[in-house]
Amino acid sequence: MTGLRRLSPGDGHDVYDMLQTIPKNENGLINNANGLSYDEFKIWLTKKQQESEQTGLVDGWKVPSTTYWLYVDGVPVGFGNLRSFLTDALKKAGGNIGYGISPEHRGKGYGNLILKLLLQKAREAGIEKALLTVHADNAASIAVALANGGVITERNDERVWIWIDTRPKD
Repeated sequence: MTGLRRLSPGDGHDVYDMLQTIPKNENGLINNANGLSYDEFKIWLTKKQQESEQTGLVDGWKVPSTTYWLYVDGVPVGFGNLRSFLTDALKKAGGNIGYGISPEHRGKGYGNLILKLLLQKAREAGIEKALLTVHADNAASIAVALANGGVITERNDERVWIWIDTRPKD
């Protein structure tokens, strides 16, 4: 099986082990599962599931966010998050989509694959244009976004803003 699987509270050690290999904070991607015990991870899964089911803003700033695991040949190799809408703060840093690939699986095209699949999920959710905010020195992620139809609309020393039209191309 190759594809995305939505986070579930029933996820187990394969996902847990993969998340322990992805740094807690790398290039702006936050992996809050890194460093958790397995029991804490199970609680975290339930909380993340609840976040994906919320509507509107929670605590004045948190938007609904759905987490997906990228599986390749039955093995989880990365994860991605999809936010259903953006606040002004998320338009500056965060965007609609964030993703990470386990270090041992990088350089194999999985970043491109997960972004392509997350863009399909965005389209299914009614998001016509998805924003990625990428650290300016993260050349690999910038290249992946551009390869998926991204257009750089803004850039500074810290960040690059890339919008991707999710609508089908005629």
